[in-house]
Amino acid sequence: MTEAVGTLKEWVEASSRIVFFGGAGVSTESGIPDFRSTGGLYHQEWQYPPEVILSHTFYKSNPEEFFRFYRAKMLAPEAKPNAAHRKLAQWEAAGKLTAVVTQNIDGLHQAAGSKHVCELHGSVHRNYCERCRKFYGLDAILHSSGIPRCSCGGIIKPDVVLYEEGLDQGTMSDAVRAIGQADLLVIGGTSLNVYPAAGLINYYRGERLVLINRSAVARDLDAGLVITEPIGEVMAQL
Repeated sequence: MTEAVGTLKEWVEASSRIVFFGGAGVSTESGIPDFRSTGGLYHQEWQYPPEVILSHTFYKSNPEEFFRFYRAKMLAPEAKPNAAHRKLAQWEAAGKLTAVVTQNIDGLHQAAGSKHVCELHGSVHRNYCERCRKFYGLDAILHSSGIPRCSCGGIIKPDVVLYEEGLDQGTMSDAVRAIGQADLLVIGGTSLNVYPAAGLINYYRGERLVLINRSAVARDLDAGLVITEPIGEVMAQL
């Protein structure tokens, strides 16, 4: 165990209102690729950048291509929680962690046992008919082809926040409240480049701020502890 991880362990033991703020790096260790990591074959299959395909405008104008990308790149039903997900659930069960605030949409925090999860960008496990609002689970998208349709004929839309769409204000308020009351804020697996989600950390008023990320984060962040290692490997040591 490195000195930095040892310090984190001490901070965790001394805290009772921990909040975790996480991004894509938490899920990559479960085998879910960051959709921005397009790979060499990406442009041979997709004519547009992922940010274009995952926009509200593209969803409305070219839904069939949107869903082709969504099924191929955004769904990973076989993925399992990793050490980071499991440790956070343990902290919550022990009464030390009050909330997980995540930019991920994969539901792995809940699969690990976390109860209070603020899903800033929605979830692939929630889908609804745009016409009658009937709810559908993940299987409705996975086991459909083309544009998924409700029994009423309406399009089944994933409850995920697309580019050009606003975040759910109830979820944002919940996250702001939790972060504002935290005595330890752990930021993990995120470059802090996606707004407005990344701006939520400005509501933290505590003195223990930890940043854990595989690579250095360019943003000027006054973190008392910075660990440049994969989040799962770090959490497994706590």
